[in-house]
Amino acid sequence: MEQINNIELVDPSIYPTDEILKRILGKSFSVYLKLLRLYENYSLITEWKYYKDGKAWLCKVIKGKKTIVWMSAWKNYIKATIYLPEKHINGVLVLDIHEITKKAFIETNNIGRSRPCMFELKEENILEDFIKVMQFKMTLK
Repeated sequence: MEQINNIELVDPSIYPTDEILKRILGKSFSVYLKLLRLYENYSLITEWKYYKDGKAWLCKVIKGKKTIVWMSAWKNYIKATIYLPEKHINGVLVLDIHEITKKAFIETNNIGRSRPCMFELKEENILEDFIKVMQFKMTLK
């Protein structure tokens, strides 16, 4: 996935409040709110934290001690990334998700021994694939 936008929330002294996120995300703020409700329905916890190595605020979405999703704020969208171990790559490819999602996942390079499945959540129609991949990740041990 080619990056043509810059990550927002790079000032460590400015916590990403809803007001700040609304300004950055614009119309896609409603998608962010849907994500928060979705996470709540799955008993997932969200934690915004400034990461010095990435020089930006990221939101870690966890279930127990397991990280399920990483989120970052970009101009007019939220990026949600689900890292999947190499041994489970084929599991994603057999999910009932759009071919374009599978193609983007296949073409993404591994980071260590995991492959990121990235979603630029600008509109609600993308949530369907995201939810299926997230549910799959939650079943992994």
